Order: sequence, then C-alpha cells, then structure tokens
Amino acid sequence: MVAFAEGSPCWVDASLPDVEAGKRFYGELFGWTFADSAGPEYGGYTQAYSRGRNVAALAPKPDGRMPTVWGVYLYTVDAYACAARIRAAGGQMVMDPQPVGPYGTAAMAADPGGAVFGLWQPGTHHGFEAQDEPYTYCWAELYTRARDAVDVFYATVFGYVPEDQYDTEDGTGTTGTTGTTGSTAGASDAEYRLWSPPGSAPGADTAVLGRSLITDAFPEIMPAHFLAYFAVPDCDASVATVRRLGGRVTADPFDTPYGRIAVVADNQGAVFALLSQSRGNGDREPGPDQARA
Repeated sequence: MVAFAEGSPCWVDASLPDVEAGKRFYGELFGWTFADSAGPEYGGYTQAYSRGRNVAALAPKPDGRMPTVWGVYLYTVDAYACAARIRAAGGQMVMDPQPVGPYGTAAMAADPGGAVFGLWQPGTHHGFEAQDEPYTYCWAELYTRARDAVDVFYATVFGYVPEDQYDTEDGTGTTGTTGTTGSTAGASDAEYRLWSPPGSAPGADTAVLGRSLITDAFPEIMPAHFLAYFAVPDCDASVATVRRLGGRVTADPFDTPYGRIAVVADNQGAVFALLSQSRGNGDREPGPDQARA
C-alpha cells in the first residue's frame, strides 16, 4: 500500500459519457483490467487495475452537461477539516464531504482560480496500490491563470513547501526556494512551481505536484485544470495507439530533461498526459512549462 502525505495526489478517475467505451480504450492503451461496475448507490463506479493492483477508476457522468475529464484527488486525513480550510482560504466546495460506504469520504473543491480537484479520506479504499511505473499514474500539474492566489491558497490549505523553476536561455533552468505563502520577492516571476508536502525539503526529489501558468500559448477558452500524467515505456508508441483508438493528440511527443511527453485525449474527450522517462532518470515531474494541453 502506498503511503500518502497530506495534499498528495492519491487517486484519479475519469468521468465519461460511456464507461464501456472507456474500458475498451484504456484496456488496450494501458492494458488495464476492470472490476464489475459498482451498484447505483455508488454511481456505477468502475475500478481499473494494472497487474491486479488498483490504479484508477472510470465513472459514468451523471449529467451530460458535466465535463468529460480526468479528476485528481488529494489525500487528507480529515475531509471535513480540509473543507473548512478550503472555504477559509478562498476556495469553494463543489461537493461537501460525504461518506462513500466503507471505502472512504470524498469531496470536490475549486481553488480561487477555478480549477476543480477532489479530496479523499481513506476508509477501506486507500488510493493507488501502484504508481510511478508503466501504465500507472506518475505526476499531476495544476494549470492556472491565478498564480498568486492559488500559490497562497494551496500553501494555506495543504502546507505545501514550494520551489520555483525558472527557464534560462540554455534550457537548463534554475530553481529558487520561496516562502510557504509564495510572497517572497521574485516569486511572482516564476511560471512553474513544484510543491512538496509540509515538513519536507523543497525540490524535485520530494515534490508531489506542479503548478504551471496558462499563458498566451494556450487557447483563451482553456479553463484552469489539473492534468494527470501516466507513465508509459514508449511515448510515441502510446500516442500511435491513442490515434488508432480514436483519440486525439493535443501536444505531439517532445523531449524534456525528464523524459518524453505528449498530451492526448481519449476517444470521448478526456485529456491526460503520457510520460516515458529518460533512461536512468528517476525524477517524476516533467519540469517547468513542458506540457502544453
């Protein structure tokens, strides 16, 4: 069982119009197998497995007007207390905490920039049984236009320890540690920030999330969002499979110091990223401004 720090991504699920079509798509793309769908009391939720271990879920959209998306859930030991912190810090609760049978307590929230994320307080379902290996979740990034507001928000709610990443002309990048509120002079210049759990040293070795900016390089209509990454052995081969299965490619495969990345959507429109890590590179995150959704 994977141990999670407060505020660490501990689960992902896809909200889809057609779960059976999703099972076919991700079953072929990632080799996932699936449990029988849960009953109506659990909204037809369907668990996905990689080599017999719980790694994600597919869920039917209860309302066709809701977005088709991959959702990211952050771990908390107390969803009710976390919801109170979210409200006090300027966020909103989209769904107040509610028990999900014996499995745990779930909630949905929106940060001050409008990005929606989930909370998960485990019961019998602890979250990922595998991650950071082929065909499992490996990283997530928040894309926002409200840099200053969200930096303060997440530091306040989860106590994240930040490290800012700055692009340089030679492409190597530089880093700089700021105060936990993001108010240190110069921090506002950073387009990319790594967040590590409270009590840990800041930096790539401990980071659990990245924060990137929605700049002019993105479509104006793009909303703030979380982007989930899945590890694959060969990014280009997986992109070819996405296309063959009726998905689309938003960002063609490109190389970064952290591996080869592509941003894609499944055949129903849910966007996610693929990452094949460089040989011998154990870093989990793709680095500043690398993924373009």
